[in-house]
Amino acid sequence: MTMITRGTQIPAGWRLLACGLLLLASASLPARADEGIVDVHSLPKLDGAEEDTSRSDRNTVSYRVPTAVPATRAAAKKLFAANGWVPYVRPLDENNGGLVFKKGRQGLSLTLWLGGPGQSGLDYSPTRIYSNVPFPEGAVDLVYDETRPYLGCIAPTAIEATADFYAKEMAAIGWRKLTPETAASWPNADLTASVPNGVRAFYDHPDDDSTGFYRQKPAMLTLTRRDDGRTNVDIRIAPFALATNLEAGDTAGLPEPKPYKSSSGRGNARTATRELIVAALADLPAVEAFYHREFAARGWTEEGQAPLAPGDEVALKFSSPEENGVLHLGRKYDFTMVHLTAQVKESVLAARAKAKKDADEKFMKDAEAMTKQVLAEDAVRRKAQAATLSDAPLQALAGSNTPLPVPENAQEVESGDGRLEFNSTSSVKALAAFYRAALKPAGWKEQPSVINQPSMAVMEFSKVGKSISMTLMQMGAKVNVSANGSGLRVAGAKAAPSSKSASGDQASAQAKASAPLEADPDSALPVPKQHSSTSLGTAKLPGIEVPFRRELEASVPAEIGDVLAFYRRELTKLGWQEKSEGAVTTADHVQLAFASSQGPAMLKLGRANGETSVNLVQKNTDAATKADIMPKPGQARLLLGNMGSQEAVLTINKQTIKVAAGAGGPQSPKGPMLDLPPGKYQYSLKMAGRPARNETINIAAGDAWGLMVGPTGEILPLQMY
Repeated sequence: MTMITRGTQIPAGWRLLACGLLLLASASLPARADEGIVDVHSLPKLDGAEEDTSRSDRNTVSYRVPTAVPATRAAAKKLFAANGWVPYVRPLDENNGGLVFKKGRQGLSLTLWLGGPGQSGLDYSPTRIYSNVPFPEGAVDLVYDETRPYLGCIAPTAIEATADFYAKEMAAIGWRKLTPETAASWPNADLTASVPNGVRAFYDHPDDDSTGFYRQKPAMLTLTRRDDGRTNVDIRIAPFALATNLEAGDTAGLPEPKPYKSSSGRGNARTATRELIVAALADLPAVEAFYHREFAARGWTEEGQAPLAPGDEVALKFSSPEENGVLHLGRKYDFTMVHLTAQVKESVLAARAKAKKDADEKFMKDAEAMTKQVLAEDAVRRKAQAATLSDAPLQALAGSNTPLPVPENAQEVESGDGRLEFNSTSSVKALAAFYRAALKPAGWKEQPSVINQPSMAVMEFSKVGKSISMTLMQMGAKVNVSANGSGLRVAGAKAAPSSKSASGDQASAQAKASAPLEADPDSALPVPKQHSSTSLGTAKLPGIEVPFRRELEASVPAEIGDVLAFYRRELTKLGWQEKSEGAVTTADHVQLAFASSQGPAMLKLGRANGETSVNLVQKNTDAATKADIMPKPGQARLLLGNMGSQEAVLTINKQTIKVAAGAGGPQSPKGPMLDLPPGKYQYSLKMAGRPARNETINIAAGDAWGLMVGPTGEILPLQMY
């Protein structure tokens, strides 16, 4: 034999030879296959099978056949039975439309599915057998659980032959018959109990790599003689190996014994009825003891026996201060079946209903008081704001290319596609007079309107089949003018030439305040002392100290840059954080969003009448949520109310909503609410005996507006959040 001493240089050819021999040796030792898992790709298929490769993989075979599901199921069952596979059903799974089979230590699951008209499909997938027990040849009514020792069936042989079969086959797959000596580790084990008209034996089984067996709790085999000469077979976990002091879970607020095979619940602490259904892996006495313990721990009182339902062995009544209940216990397979129901007492339901009614009435009363407060504050604010609006006659803005003339002080003008919108610091009265004077010479005829108030006017014009609808509405310290109609798709009226220059704002913008701006200490929201006008509106429920919306309107005789610097300084002192999203900062317009400690806020600055106009709004998210006016994320909310004496019908966004008379009052349900995407909406209001009203509302994401129908049919829009 050739020897190579340590440290000797080995020729390269020898090293290659050694590597080659090593590769040959390793190639001759293939990886050991998992004998407990069947290769589904080697299994037979039904005639006409067309494999669906999109559903198949290494552990699944999927194919279609040209037969309906019932015929396919019967054919598959016959095919696999002919190949040595024994069908069974799992406990509590009797209604499953699929098929499960066992062959030795391998399991197989077949799932059937609809494959189209006159077609069906099958999926093959392996099932691991964790607890292998022998099936007698020719046995029927097999119920088997591959995850634990459980088998119920009828063997075709007499009890003696069946006992011999199990003595031989249980030993063949590694089960060991328990004796008093081998059962010593189970203190409560009783191996001597006799079975009427039958025999019983106990087994255990260690882990075994050679048989692929997984350690299980000891099993009890019971064979009983039948009148027809056959034998009932029952294998289950030995009673002495089952838990006796069960752990407690909770489903639907009801005590749930553990361990269990399945558990489901319905209801919760807020529902009138609760229900729990459990298949517990324990003997009935242990489950009954569990409920005696849990009822006492929860302060529930047992009220004696209840009538037994089919399948019951125990039925108990119980009660708590708020509920009455019934516990049903029975046996099925090796489970203790639990059915527990709890029903809220009628007296408690009545008390809950009264509490809800009282809360609703209080909410409605608070809402009515809030509405009156908001209306009163709005009237005061509008009156103060109206004082800043000019009634002076207006001239048309020279050089305007809008389809209608606009006044010389028009701001934020938008037009196109049959619409026109702008803001003005003139009054509703002055703007209405301007358009009557401008459109009448151009041949437009005004139609009568019932809405002609100091804060709002609706004007309708027509000419040769064309129409124009205009709404003039005071919005704070400005008036919003919106017009639409077929008459705006052509140049229905030309702007009259004017030599007057709209230069008042430009001239005044050159002036600066003589002193630095200082904060007014008496204002709830920051405003310069040097303001020429100011008003503060709030929206809150009675009894709630913090309003859920505050709005400051002011006019300051200072440049817009100085006012902006003032607000950035003062709001920072309050801990407000300026946000960059959507920020606009120009020479005559500022719009900035802030995050305050209470919620979102918005600052808007503009120029009007030689001064800087201020609009500062702060929202309180928590207060709005409590008031139930918070819109859904990304949407706006409309709250509809009707202070009139008859039903109102509102149509908006292709939705028609009926608002009952008095809706929003203490004696009526809460008025309808509507969540809409942000945008500008036209809406109409109809009431019996009154002309229809058409209005427009512009809503932004995160806003909540109230549309309140007044006693005389007018609509008052109020921004609530």
